[in-house]
Amino acid sequence: MKQPVEGEVDARLAARLAELRGERGWSLGELAERSGVSRSTLSRAERAEISPTAALLNRLCHVYGRTMSRLLSEVEAQAGPVPLVRAGEQGVWEDRASGFVRRSVSPPHPALRGELVEGRLAAGADLAYDRPPVPGLEQHIWVLEGALAVTAQDVEHRLDAGDCLRLRVWGPTRFRCTGDRETRYVLAVVLP
Repeated sequence: MKQPVEGEVDARLAARLAELRGERGWSLGELAERSGVSRSTLSRAERAEISPTAALLNRLCHVYGRTMSRLLSEVEAQAGPVPLVRAGEQGVWEDRASGFVRRSVSPPHPALRGELVEGRLAAGADLAYDRPPVPGLEQHIWVLEGALAVTAQDVEHRLDAGDCLRLRVWGPTRFRCTGDRETRYVLAVVLP
């Protein structure tokens, strides 16, 4: 499967966000109240006038009860669940505003509870989420290169290459690249 180009991903993501709201019969105002995101930002995201940030997508995933991986896999053109996704076919999404690049490593499957994601944060990048997409989400964060500070439940964990942190996410989290070069890590996510 050919990897979609950046503009195609943004357009498909915008269409899927509009579909999810429509499936629930919500107005932009209702979604704004539920997500804490302004109506104008939601409207612009649904029309692909802006590329949503990771924090914005996280808020919408929380409202829609799905992980970011599931949302992004719904955007990718696949005929259904597949057991193998080659490296060149793995979905990549970039939050240009924060310096975060996310690769969906696991083959997408709506019935399975675990998934692997590769994360890359540019030097100095700081990515904050105000809530988990699914409360009680289990995460394993394994740093492959660089240095990463992860804050959860008001506790900061400093990780270097080779270190692995396991936690359950109930509230805000923050990922910071603390070194002078990019940090690359694997995030294993398990639904509760």
